[in-house]
Amino acid sequence: MSQEKEKRKLRSQEWFGKTDKMGFIYRSWMRNQGLPDHVFDGRPIIGICNTWSEFTPCNAHFREIAEYVKRGVYEAGGFPFEFPVMSLGETLLKPTAMLFRNLASMDAEESIRGNPMDGVILLAGCDKTTPSILMGAASVDLPSIVVSGGPMLNGKYKGRDIGSGTDVWRFTDDVRAGRITQEDYYYAEGCMSRSRGHCMTMGTASTMACMVEALGMGMPGNAAIPAVDARRRALAHMAGRRIVEMVHEDLKISKILTKQAFENAIMVNGAIGGSTNAIIHLLAIAGRLGVDLTLDDFDRVGSHIPLLVNLMPSGKFLMEDFYYAGGLPAVIRELKEHIHLEALTVNGKTIGDNNQDAPCYDRDVIASIERPFKARSGIAVLRGNLAKDGAVIKPSAADPLLMKHRGKAVVFENIEDYHARIDDPELEVDKNSVLVLKDVGPKGYPGMPEVGNMGLPKKLLAQGITDMVRISDGRMSGTAFGTVVLHVSPESAIGGTLAFVQNGDYIELDVENRRIHLDVSEEELEKRKKAWKGTDLGYFRGYASLYINHVQQAHLGADFDFLQGCSGCEVPRDSH
Repeated sequence: MSQEKEKRKLRSQEWFGKTDKMGFIYRSWMRNQGLPDHVFDGRPIIGICNTWSEFTPCNAHFREIAEYVKRGVYEAGGFPFEFPVMSLGETLLKPTAMLFRNLASMDAEESIRGNPMDGVILLAGCDKTTPSILMGAASVDLPSIVVSGGPMLNGKYKGRDIGSGTDVWRFTDDVRAGRITQEDYYYAEGCMSRSRGHCMTMGTASTMACMVEALGMGMPGNAAIPAVDARRRALAHMAGRRIVEMVHEDLKISKILTKQAFENAIMVNGAIGGSTNAIIHLLAIAGRLGVDLTLDDFDRVGSHIPLLVNLMPSGKFLMEDFYYAGGLPAVIRELKEHIHLEALTVNGKTIGDNNQDAPCYDRDVIASIERPFKARSGIAVLRGNLAKDGAVIKPSAADPLLMKHRGKAVVFENIEDYHARIDDPELEVDKNSVLVLKDVGPKGYPGMPEVGNMGLPKKLLAQGITDMVRISDGRMSGTAFGTVVLHVSPESAIGGTLAFVQNGDYIELDVENRRIHLDVSEEELEKRKKAWKGTDLGYFRGYASLYINHVQQAHLGADFDFLQGCSGCEVPRDSH
């Protein structure tokens, strides 16, 4: 095939290859940036989708990362154009970044489809930036590579390592219980976040970076290189080179994100002790491509996978240690008897080929499949009258003694009720109680915030209690830990059984048998349902109203109902 024919096939030539008025407009206005003629000669145009923002500290170094991507694009004969999309900072954005994940995905989708690019590099780091732009790109289905921003260096506090998020919860419990001073609490802030990058625990940001690599959407080694390590910039450079080749090969997302790729990601998530948030994000990404992925797949495929990675919150090490120990390639190699080795990745090779010789340098950080860190760690999917469409728990981060438990419910009707009463000395609660939080699901909050890992009552912390069974229709941070049942579906705000739980009701948790049961008769539940007045969601305009009206439940990925499926990259009409 001639080079000229290859050029005519490039999507960007529908803009820059025209010889009429529209071609004049498309080229002329771009020339005000000092672009020479050869930019428009049919070479691949590469978009760099940048989630940089100073309000998103995890991604604040992405301007620099983008420059290294551009070097690679130029080197391979393409031409890069950087563009912004909505950035979702987990630490600052209220009421929750998850509320805006679908909006950011729409921003990415329409920006990619509506502009003259042949391939795209997706720069992502903070929790929701990775799934949002991957969801958007999947809906367009161009050749794409995700470049993650990398984790921070290990936190250092009084001679020991501390981890973002995970030690926030510990320090907060300690200061509430009087075990550390307020001055120590403030001092820890600067000790924890001491370099650019996202959380260095196996939180959602690190988990999603691992999911990118496990799905085949990132270059080998993408997941764990620290943000400040020069090798992160080298990887960005090589991704820029590779995306140009992918355009010539027409290697689209849909050729990589197959059912096998998602099953690989589920198994890897179990092996790394990854965030429960990965469930919702993987379901949403799969839905954009029409891949038949369900909540039950996470239990079927991943629950038997042993935990290999000794990282917070399930272990003691951090992402910097993980990288030096061999990173995700070493984990994937250990899983060679389980994963689909033939799954294709963005570098054009299979995941098996990429990782067949991956070394492990530290078995304290990355255990072998024969001698795992913990025997079973994959996400467990629970069902019962309390969660007819499912709920999830992360056993590797929970107290084994609470995996089978029966206790009386202590109910908080909403997050405000929780904050008002959790430290009340008169609260009727003991270590065997089950804390229940309502109205924090997709519609109820709205946006399904990370409040499921409720802090324990102050009076129990003072007694040395460190874990209790907690149940909600919300999520929890991937950095968090505890015996926490999450994503209860259907949620309380739409009349799920969770809405009808009352103080004193007995709740049974049996993780081994995948059961979550409210010990109340069907007759009594029906009586409560008839008396239920519903939830005032409080939003009647704008994006939040759109979200409430169209968001799906957690077991479907909490995406919008109208965003299911892939629309492709065609835009048949010109702008003038």
